[in-house]
Amino acid sequence: MRFDDLVARAERLAVTGRRSVLGICGAPGAGKSTLAARVVDALGYRAVLVGMDGFHLAQRELNRLGRAERKGAPDTFDAAGYVDLLDRLRRHGPDTVYAPEFRREIEEPIACAVPVPREVPLVVTEGNYLLLTDNPWDRVRPLLDEAWFLAPAEPVRIARLIARHEAFGRPPEQARGRALGSDQANAVRVDATSGRADLVIAEEELT
Repeated sequence: MRFDDLVARAERLAVTGRRSVLGICGAPGAGKSTLAARVVDALGYRAVLVGMDGFHLAQRELNRLGRAERKGAPDTFDAAGYVDLLDRLRRHGPDTVYAPEFRREIEEPIACAVPVPREVPLVVTEGNYLLLTDNPWDRVRPLLDEAWFLAPAEPVRIARLIARHEAFGRPPEQARGRALGSDQANAVRVDATSGRADLVIAEEELT
């Protein structure tokens, strides 16, 4: 699968006068953010990236709920809020819509960080759980005009995930434990949803 083919596919969704939503899904460390950013960069003013990770619950709320150790699991997000935002984006009203953004350097979401002007015809959203069938996540798929599932080789994905954890301050042993522990449990759950995608992309074939 050539990257230019993916851009052409995205361009068919970026039709002036209406609003489409493209979802890019995959397990933790699959490279979703990188691919989504490349597609948005290629389309320029016609696309904006809105990540699912902006709907992480704040650390204080995770602590209150006793879910801090499982941060990144489906119930550590405001999934209903994410669904509401996608619905508002698709309805394509007259106003600029502001989306949240997750900042990894502080491990917290920031509200109203991503403006989506009315003129933008394509929203690209990426995240782990776009294709889940559990409520309220099951309401995401109908809001996506197209869904892509990114599936790199497992050794590549895990190595990338460990490196990410280390880059954000976790010692190597802890980074590996996280990647092979809670992250891996999430990955198994996400991989089971690939059949709901319109396109499955083997990253090693992406040129």
